[in-house]
Amino acid sequence: MSQAEHHIETAQLRRSPRYGRLMVAGGVLGLVVAFVLTLAFDGTQVKSENTGVLYSMPQVLGFVALICVPIGVALGGAVALILDRVVGRRTRDVRIDRETVVDRPDAS
Repeated sequence: MSQAEHHIETAQLRRSPRYGRLMVAGGVLGLVVAFVLTLAFDGTQVKSENTGVLYSMPQVLGFVALICVPIGVALGGAVALILDRVVGRRTRDVRIDRETVVDRPDAS
């Protein structure tokens, strides 16, 4: 025989932002910024003034992306923290109907 027990409880419901999604969006935005900055250079190759080495556009994109993507991820995390502080203040109480089912074997 199964026996069910009902409990009505109160809990606080709070919304929070998705940290991972905002950080990934910041990284993608950093990659877009790196691409735009790379296209801002003139010519197909960039020559270093200090070493005299010629860098191709994909190499320049890689170097600039190594700087822009982590900055974008950090900014996305900062936006998530700010949103968490602003949105997290608003909580509301909800009623929860909790049911526990206990299966007891027959004692026959």
